[in-house]
Amino acid sequence: MIEADEDRVLCTREGPLAILTLNEPKRMNVYSPQLRDQLLGRLRDLNDDDTCRAIVLTGAGGHFSAGGDIASFNERDALAMRSRMERTSMQLVRLLIAGRKPVITAVEGNCYGAGLSLMSASDYAVAARDAKLCCAFIRMGFIPDLGTLWSLPRRVGLGKAKELTALASVLDGAEAGRIGLVDEVVEPGAALAAAKAVALRFAKASPPAMAMLKEAFSEGLEAALRQEISFQPMLAMSEEHAEAKRRFLEARDRKTSAE
Repeated sequence: MIEADEDRVLCTREGPLAILTLNEPKRMNVYSPQLRDQLLGRLRDLNDDDTCRAIVLTGAGGHFSAGGDIASFNERDALAMRSRMERTSMQLVRLLIAGRKPVITAVEGNCYGAGLSLMSASDYAVAARDAKLCCAFIRMGFIPDLGTLWSLPRRVGLGKAKELTALASVLDGAEAGRIGLVDEVVEPGAALAAAKAVALRFAKASPPAMAMLKEAFSEGLEAALRQEISFQPMLAMSEEHAEAKRRFLEARDRKTSAE
C-alpha cells in the first residue's frame, strides 16, 4: 500500500530534460486522484522552469498506466464532478497539449484508458513492440476524456478513432505504430532510452517558438474539452456506468481472493 505522502509521480532531471515517472507500480500506475493531482503539480512547476526544455513521461514497474482508478469513481453529483474536472483534468490536458514544454511519452506494458489519453496528448510517443494499448473508456460506460476526443483523431484519423473508442480494441505497440497511434516503435525495454534521445532533439528548439508552436497546434482543444465536461458527468451518473463498475470491482475481488 502506498502511503498518502508518497510520490505518485517522481521527477528526475537529466540536463535539459525532466523525467516524470508515474509511480504506483503495484497497481500498474493507475490514474488515481492522488497521481492526477501530483502530475498536474509537476507539469505546472516544469512549465514555469526555464531550465527544463523537454519533459519525458513514463511509468514505473514495466507498465505505463492501466487507466483510471475505478474504485475511486464515487462522485454522485454531476455539478461537483464538472467543477473537479475543470480544476484538475482540464488544466492537466491543457499543459500537456498546449503548454510551453514538449512532452515525449515512453510506453512499456499496459497503456489503457487514461494512460492512452496521456500518451495521445503528448508531442511524440515511443512504444515497445509488445506494449498493449486500449482506449477502454466505453467499457465503463464513459466517453474518452483527458482530451482524447481531440488528440486521438489527430493521430489516427476520424474513422480509426471511432473504431478504437467504440470497440475498445487492444493493439500491440507494432500495430499502434502502423496506424500512427505512436510515433516510434522499439524493442521491449528500450522505450525510455528512445524517448530521451528524441526529447534531447526537441530540447534544442527555441523555447518561445516551441511554446507558440504547441499553442498553434492546439486549435479546437477547448471545444473538445467542453464536450467532455458536458457529457462525462452525466455518464458517471448513469445506470450503465454503475453496473460496469460493479462488474469490474467484483472481478477484481475474485482475482484478489484467488491469489
